Amino acid sequence: MAKKMICLNDYLYNGDTVLKILHNYSRDLKESAIATGNSVDMMHSNFLLREIELLEHNDFLTSQAKRIRDFYKYMTAEYPYLAFSFKGRIKSLIRLEEKINGNIAEFIYNYHSKTGGFPSENEIKEQITRIRDLLAYRIVVSYPQCHLKDSDDRTERELDIIYEVANKLPSFLEQRGFNAEVSAIEDHIESDRIAEELRPYYRDYIVNPSPYGYRSIHIIFYDVSSRCDLEVQIRTKEMDDFAEIGPANHLGYEKRQESDRARRAKIPLGENIFFDEAYERGMLLQTLDLSKIKVNMFTAYNNQLINDECGLFRGRLITPYEHLSRFQNDLID
Repeated sequence: MAKKMICLNDYLYNGDTVLKILHNYSRDLKESAIATGNSVDMMHSNFLLREIELLEHNDFLTSQAKRIRDFYKYMTAEYPYLAFSFKGRIKSLIRLEEKINGNIAEFIYNYHSKTGGFPSENEIKEQITRIRDLLAYRIVVSYPQCHLKDSDDRTERELDIIYEVANKLPSFLEQRGFNAEVSAIEDHIESDRIAEELRPYYRDYIVNPSPYGYRSIHIIFYDVSSRCDLEVQIRTKEMDDFAEIGPANHLGYEKRQESDRARRAKIPLGENIFFDEAYERGMLLQTLDLSKIKVNMFTAYNNQLINDECGLFRGRLITPYEHLSRFQNDLID
């Protein structure tokens, strides 16, 4: 009798905490990997331990957040009339699992499409280690209408600012123990608003928007103190709303389903066990009814009305900083 595949969905109905779910899922995935000799599942299990460490031993996050906040303080002085927010989060368990399985399925599909064969286990395992946004910080800017002149274009003014921020951020954080990592994507158009020497470090989804309209600027840093990667995203409030609650969110979900089904049609069941498992786990997560799961501190009426204070679906928030424009502060005072 074939051994049942270990998948995250089976752990979401017992009322456990996210941390306990992670421990149980990682443990069972490891035991299954040992029994079946599946080194990809072993890597998957080991990678989940990084998430566990962030949730259990996060003293270093206090130091990291303080150093990130230095840039927030710099921006409050540099852009007193700008409204902006800094948010940090530990990647949610569901999003992490989606990304691990999505990376595996996409890599195997692309490899098979080009060569007609399948990649080695080591090549597949590398797709898991390439996930470098377990920690992510987001800078969201909004230029208040009251500060604009009649001749100003608000969108262009905000774009000017976020590219200014993108050009200043790497050197600022390098002085505080962060090293920028090369992360540009091949064949992406490079924006001339980013300094030439910084372009290899940025993924610019503003000049290269996703098929469903997502726009932002991303850069990866390695924090020498905590010995971990983190991602910084820079975007306008309009871009953020579009990504979080607008068409990018809902269309992205639909397009992922269409894309995944197309891959399944190209690689029949049974041809590659690693693709089969990644595909099935990914599809199970995409069809998850959040209102029916039972996880400590999590409630959901449906897939839109969600109270997620535990980091299951939206991630664990670690640095909420908000700066009102000087005009708004004057009103408060």
